Amino acid sequence: MTTAAGLAGTSGWTQAGVALAGVGAGLINTVVGSGTLITFPVLLAAGLPPVTANVSNTLGLVPGSVSGAWGYRRELAGLGPLVRRLGTAGLAGGLTGAVLLLALPAKTFEAAVPVLIAGALALVLLQPLLAKRLAARPADRPRPENGGRALLIGVYLCGIYGGYFGAAQGVLLLGLMGVLLDLPLQRINGVKNVLALAVNGIAALFFIADGRIDWRAALLVAAGSVVGGQIGALVGRRLPAPVLRGVIVAVGVVAITRVVMS
Repeated sequence: MTTAAGLAGTSGWTQAGVALAGVGAGLINTVVGSGTLITFPVLLAAGLPPVTANVSNTLGLVPGSVSGAWGYRRELAGLGPLVRRLGTAGLAGGLTGAVLLLALPAKTFEAAVPVLIAGALALVLLQPLLAKRLAARPADRPRPENGGRALLIGVYLCGIYGGYFGAAQGVLLLGLMGVLLDLPLQRINGVKNVLALAVNGIAALFFIADGRIDWRAALLVAAGSVVGGQIGALVGRRLPAPVLRGVIVAVGVVAITRVVMS
C-alpha cells in the first residue's frame, strides 16, 4: 500500500514538478513513446516507492493516452477492425503484465527497474536507425493486411511489458507494426496511441482494484499528460527529435542512478 502521506505530504514545488513531468510525458508518448522515462524518475525523486510510483504513473498517463489518440483520430479513419483486433491482444497483455507486477515481490521490480530503464533508453537511442530502416524497406515485400499472427503475438508481448513497466512500449509498438503492417508511419503512430491506451487502461483498472495508487501523484500526472497529449498531437512532430531524445536519456540516467543508490 502507499505511504501515509505519499505525494500529498510534499511541497507545492514538488507537485508542480510532477505535473510538468506529466506534460512532457504526454507529449512524448503521443509523438513516439517513452514518456514514462520522464514521469517515473520524477515520482521516485518525490519519494514514492518504486511500485507505487509505477502504478500511479500508469494510471496518470491514461488520460494523456486518450488525449493523444483523439489527436490522431484522422489518421485512424478506416482502421477500426485492425485497432479492435490488436487492441484485444494489447488488453490481454496489459492485464498479464499488471498481474505480474503485483504478484511478484516488490524487490523483484526494484531489481529489474535499472535493467528495464537501460533497455528502454537503448530503444530510444536506436529509434532513428529503426525508422530509417523502415523507410528503406522494399515496397514490393508482401505483408498480411492485418499483420498476421506474428503481429498479434507481438502486441500481446508488448502489452505484458507495458502492464509491468511500460517505458518505451510505444517505440516497441512502432517498430513492430512498421515491419508487419503496410501503412504510412503516421497512421501506425495513431494505432500505437490507441494500443498504449488499451494497455495502460486495463493495467490501471487492475491497480485501482488492488489499492496501491497514490491518488495525488496519479491526478497530477493525468492533468499534465492531457495537456501534453494535445501538444504532441498538434506540434510535437515539429520539435527537434534529438532534443526529445536527449531529455529522455538524461532523466533515464538519473532514474537508474537513484534506484541503484537507494
